[in-house]
Amino acid sequence: MKKLMLCFGALALAALSHASHAQILIGQTAGFSGVVSAGVKETTEGAKLYLDATNAKGGVHGQKIELISLDDKFDPKLAGENARKLIEEQNVLALFLTRGTPHAEAMIPLLAKYGVTLIAPSTGAMILHQPVQKHIFNVRATYQREAEKAVTHLQSMGITRIGLVYADDSFGADGVTGAQKGLAAAKLQPTVLEKFNRAKPDFVPIAPKLDQTNTQAVIMVASGQAVVDGAKAFRAAGSTAQIVTLSNNASEGFIKSLGDGARGVIVTQVFPYERSIAYPLVKEAQELAKAKGMSGVSPAMLEGFAAAKVLVEALRRAGPKPTRDKIQTALEGIRKLDLGGLEISYGPDDHTGLDFSDLSIIGTDGKFKR
Repeated sequence: MKKLMLCFGALALAALSHASHAQILIGQTAGFSGVVSAGVKETTEGAKLYLDATNAKGGVHGQKIELISLDDKFDPKLAGENARKLIEEQNVLALFLTRGTPHAEAMIPLLAKYGVTLIAPSTGAMILHQPVQKHIFNVRATYQREAEKAVTHLQSMGITRIGLVYADDSFGADGVTGAQKGLAAAKLQPTVLEKFNRAKPDFVPIAPKLDQTNTQAVIMVASGQAVVDGAKAFRAAGSTAQIVTLSNNASEGFIKSLGDGARGVIVTQVFPYERSIAYPLVKEAQELAKAKGMSGVSPAMLEGFAAAKVLVEALRRAGPKPTRDKIQTALEGIRKLDLGGLEISYGPDDHTGLDFSDLSIIGTDGKFKR
């Protein structure tokens, strides 16, 4: 009898232990180490702000959300393998907040094979917007929109000699397409149009060309460390060109990596100013960050925070027993969802998400200014 009671007790403890564990598994693969680690850590930190707050209130339909994050070192091949592990071995309901354009492309066959959605990839690649990728639901605006806006802004400042330097991959090509649209609209030609090897960037051959062509501003479509290395090489070669880059580098970690060269660098943004509490989204994120003892939020954190709000809403709409198919249907049913001053809508023929785009400049205090 005593053994039977002990057995029942063990079973009860096991049941309680299982109940206390997360019941909704969401997968993430991103470059937690390597050239984009600073931004990846901040976007994930922003997502966890909202996910932790949701779990603290009992989760979704009484089930807590567990984010399983794997490091792909910003390697597309490893990102694809991580996605396979998350889907096949961890049996996640959805993938979330991945980083990188070729990395997301590597996952598309898996998404189709298993009917898994990828929510809020941290990339603005047009290839993930048009044509519509059935299982990918974007949250942020496109890189092309950002790059076009950057050119328009530079022209408004009287800057007409604009160079383009980009990574030799699908991300770089996509961003440059947007910049070239902006230049064409302004009836301008790039002073420099140079690509570099993403895996082994070398800016020594490119740097002198900026000075030789009297380039006033250079738009760099590249990831964090590559922009840092490029900026240093350009300055060493004598160029004083304004450095402009896209929102994939909108993190405090990127500013720190620039060091003394941070001041004056322009970074496009796809979310409101992180200190503008006029946006309920920003105010909510700030309050949750403060409750955790953080000093504030960064643009990258806001991206993760907004992404998590979309994820949680999809899980709520999927019901008490969410499945991969139900999450797909739930997302396509979202219309005019208010994230906190920004509305997002989806449909079977529209997985674009937000279209917000703005510009910021790094000030003397090492903070983004708008």
